[in-house]
Amino acid sequence: MPTLLKPTGTPRTTPAAPQAVTLLPVYLRSTSGPSAAYLTAKRLLDVFVALALLAALSPLFLVVALCIKLTDGGPVFFRQKRVGLNGKVFDFFKFRSMVVDAEARKDDLLKWNKHANSITFKMCRDPRVTWVGRIMRKTSIDEMPQLWNVLIGEMTLVGPRPAVVPEVQRYTARELRRLAVTPGLTCIWQVSGRADLDFQQQVELDVRYIHERSLWLDLKLMLLTVPAVLSGKGAY
Repeated sequence: MPTLLKPTGTPRTTPAAPQAVTLLPVYLRSTSGPSAAYLTAKRLLDVFVALALLAALSPLFLVVALCIKLTDGGPVFFRQKRVGLNGKVFDFFKFRSMVVDAEARKDDLLKWNKHANSITFKMCRDPRVTWVGRIMRKTSIDEMPQLWNVLIGEMTLVGPRPAVVPEVQRYTARELRRLAVTPGLTCIWQVSGRADLDFQQQVELDVRYIHERSLWLDLKLMLLTVPAVLSGKGAY
């Protein structure tokens, strides 16, 4: 049976067609994870904060949805397959910040990739981003629908950001270790440079977080996310 998350030591090539659901190989799964007390406290914090923010921000969400709809008449939400804990694929939500045919235009922009020779794509002043999308990205408002993913347990408040399926298909064994934990709404590298960091720097910080995670570290990263978002540094 083909596996989505098979590690490779050879140069990266064009990925095969994505599988619907696959699991992280057993030999890469965490064997000495955090305590049950930490996991319970983390889940309770996720549910409480997600519910509180969804309720408090609902008026803002309505305004954002209206602005998106009035911009080009396209869908309000962007839904994409992302890879979560142990390689399980789930539906990931954002407020749509790009034009409707953004994916079709991507190949024409690859030469401007800020992360050259990388499996991730980041571009300064991406022409596919709408005017309202640029505001949302600068303030991370476009990410807020992921509070729903947090609420239902597909994501957590703090953890490595979930990658898209084609990227994970090209992961090496070390990079696959990011999938040993639940993906997060914010992460250690988002408060350390966001998109200004290259892919390997992001991986190293994620691996460090996995080894050192604790409720105290999660709370610290949540607090550091606020000034990181307000500064807009590394957001495109």
